[in-house]
Amino acid sequence: MTATEKFTKGLATFASDIAQGFFEITHNGFALLGLAVMFAVITLTARPEIRQAGEVQLMSWLQTRQTAVTGIAADVEAVDRTTAANPQSLPKQQAAVAYWLSKKYNIAPEPLSALVAEAFETGSRAKLDPTLILAVMAVESGFNPFAQSSVGAQGLMQVMTKIHSDKYMGFGGKLAAFDPVSNLRVGAKVLQECVARAGSIEGGLKLYVGAGNMEDDGGYTAKVLAEHSRLLMVSNGRSVPAAAQPQVIPVKQPVTPTEAPEVVASYLSS
Repeated sequence: MTATEKFTKGLATFASDIAQGFFEITHNGFALLGLAVMFAVITLTARPEIRQAGEVQLMSWLQTRQTAVTGIAADVEAVDRTTAANPQSLPKQQAAVAYWLSKKYNIAPEPLSALVAEAFETGSRAKLDPTLILAVMAVESGFNPFAQSSVGAQGLMQVMTKIHSDKYMGFGGKLAAFDPVSNLRVGAKVLQECVARAGSIEGGLKLYVGAGNMEDDGGYTAKVLAEHSRLLMVSNGRSVPAAAQPQVIPVKQPVTPTEAPEVVASYLSS
């Protein structure tokens, strides 16, 4: 064997030894990594407080990173506070109502979808037609959750917050009047009481607006019933024009203690 052949053979042997060693090191490294991952999983499973602490730290890091990238303070809970829903996830009847109201009142369909779904659920519990609740909401505020009248009626359904503050206690206090869902539920309860007291929807609507014993309610009842009729047709699959119309928030009639007690009672329920 020549010197060249010996050198070539030795080089090949050296390369083979290096390759074998690298394989063993890599193999052992992956084995060690696998063991480390397994022990980590076991530890996190057995010690949930460690896992929770890790999740908190990771979320904090991600929020910090997001803030650094966008320049906006992150708030991952913001989406949970949003009153919105995908209209495509609603039953066909509710989706039709949400899209129609969206077009008519120039409101995004997502928040309207959440309100429509809530109105149907609340209406079922209160034994009120959900489209009646939505019609009251439309006439009272035009779906503005921050609306306020000159006499202090507030929110989507223009509930007299000072008078019905007790009804907001279950929602954390009277500031919940500006939470759309809270206002809807309280307004529906007030409307239910008015209808039960009057014995009819028409009479209940007059009580709701504070005109129970008055000859004229300013056309309020007619407006609500007209919108209710349109919403009923939409919910039943009928085609109804949805031309946007300016809405005027009705002013609930103020009364004084010197007026007839039944008039005062009707105002207190509005």
